[in-house]
Amino acid sequence: MTVVTVMLVLAAGVMRLEQRRERSANLAAPLLTQVVGIGPDGTRIPISPETDPSVVDFYPGTRVLTPDSAALLTRTTVTTEDASASAALAAQQREWVESGTIPGAGGPYAEMVETALLDIHTLLLDNGASLAAWPGAWRYVWPRDAAFVAVALTVSGHPEDALRVLEFVQRQQPSDGVFEARYLPDETGVPDARGKQSDGLGWVLWATLRLVESLPEADREAVLTTLRPMIDSSTDAALRLTDTADALPPHSQDYWEVPMYRLSLGTAAPIALGLRSASALQGMLGARTTARSAERRADRLEKSIATEFGAHGYPRELGGDASDASLSFLLPPFTAKASPAVVRAWRKAGREMARPAGGLAPGVGWRNDGISWTPQTALFALTGAAIGDTGSATWRMNWLRDHRTAYGSIAEKVTSAGAPAGPAPLAWSDAVTVLTADLL
Repeated sequence: MTVVTVMLVLAAGVMRLEQRRERSANLAAPLLTQVVGIGPDGTRIPISPETDPSVVDFYPGTRVLTPDSAALLTRTTVTTEDASASAALAAQQREWVESGTIPGAGGPYAEMVETALLDIHTLLLDNGASLAAWPGAWRYVWPRDAAFVAVALTVSGHPEDALRVLEFVQRQQPSDGVFEARYLPDETGVPDARGKQSDGLGWVLWATLRLVESLPEADREAVLTTLRPMIDSSTDAALRLTDTADALPPHSQDYWEVPMYRLSLGTAAPIALGLRSASALQGMLGARTTARSAERRADRLEKSIATEFGAHGYPRELGGDASDASLSFLLPPFTAKASPAVVRAWRKAGREMARPAGGLAPGVGWRNDGISWTPQTALFALTGAAIGDTGSATWRMNWLRDHRTAYGSIAEKVTSAGAPAGPAPLAWSDAVTVLTADLL
């Protein structure tokens, strides 16, 4: 083979590689649902992107479909009972919204926040199961997502619903205190062998503390008593997992939901948050010895995170070099103060995680598909608001507001072309958006 031939072959290979990279950087992901409506019998009815918008009509200020719309979508006949039932459900949902507050009411995000709360309420089942989204692969309860929903319900004036969400999670908790990745909404167990994700116990302790602290003193004892089994079990698990010389827990899956062989910041940081929350909760319960143990363990774990992760710029994995959105968990509102070193790493990660449409990837090392993820974008908005970086927070909130579906629901993803993708609504994104508006 001549030198010229070799050069031509190499050039062709480079061209094919560049073409593959270009294609991968602009993945066309489908939108699975635009919104979820409620039928006259309370059944959730997903609205697909192919559905003619002219047949979709909701009662004003609700996600309850009018009887005619529900009949067309489900190919059934409208009855007098249907009309009466739909009107009653619409009145109930509207009353639910009005019984609470709209964080950011009167501001630029009021409509988005109200819509997010409607979608959270629509994905919340009677038994307290907070669905991540409606399509089958998301129609489960993740303790992590449910914890954020519980806090969003707390700050929007719906503590009873927040308690229902946490009670559901409590009923699923196994004897060792470490939650599985997700649970079936009918409370019959887990859908598969995805495995445990130990960050969940940290998130539920945080959500429980946020709920309890929001209540009048006279109401706190009842909630603490109701949730004490989960508080104690989660506290015990957090102390057991961190019973090491440096208090760093074993590796576990985190929000990336991929097999892990090294400890991630997405596991360590929520467990540290959980220990801080456990200390406060155990103190309220009168368990002073346990409260002190949790506080001391949180001190050690936070110090180890600063030493072991911080020495390398706070990467996603211990010993790694690429950061991810879990940096947000080391900053307010999840911590009491903002470490300058963490803020610098957070800003750097935000730049490196940026995607073509303007949102963020889950991490710097995420696959090169061009897709923005709304939960991580919202988390950076929340952290920005909490540390006083209102410029970045409002920019990201504007981006979330401007990349919703035609019905105002926040989808899980946004393609490089700026189109919503995946399931919509996504409860985790809705919840973080509500929390961010509350801070702003």
